[in-house]
Amino acid sequence: MKALVIYTSQTGFTKRYAGWLAEELGGEAVDLNDVKNASEERFSGYDTIVYGGWANAGKIVRAEWFLKKAPSWKDKKLAVFCVGAAKAGDQNMRNALNKALDTEQKKYIGIFYLPGGMNYEKLKAGSRLLMKAYAAMLKKKPETREYGEMISKSFDMSDRKYLEPVLKYLGNTD
Repeated sequence: MKALVIYTSQTGFTKRYAGWLAEELGGEAVDLNDVKNASEERFSGYDTIVYGGWANAGKIVRAEWFLKKAPSWKDKKLAVFCVGAAKAGDQNMRNALNKALDTEQKKYIGIFYLPGGMNYEKLKAGSRLLMKAYAAMLKKKPETREYGEMISKSFDMSDRKYLEPVLKYLGNTD
């Protein structure tokens, strides 16, 4: 299996997962900016192509690039993963992933959520302010207080174990 893992990362969590996944698949991880304008020939030698982006307001950042190309790659194993600050199994993330692909795309693209974290030191100033305000708002409501506390500071919950469903889907584990 020759695999290509394409990613975009704001604070490093998605890049980390892309590197781990490429390592597990024996492939390469590349930043989307390095391949977004590449010809189809650049992708022809791969039988597996994965896209990883970070979660932002219920969307996978820059996933539309991958999804636009995916129909021409139906002969390959395809997957998308999203990294965010929500815990594994978070219902809001499940809902967002369910909406990320249309009915046809779900037939040939696997989609996964990988818990990452929050790194305020690497966020751009505008994003940092928005996240701090969002966390403060969440902390005011009893039902979201715990999550608001969690995202009000930097943390890292990324772990290779979260790659297991992706690897299984791609046929790289038993």
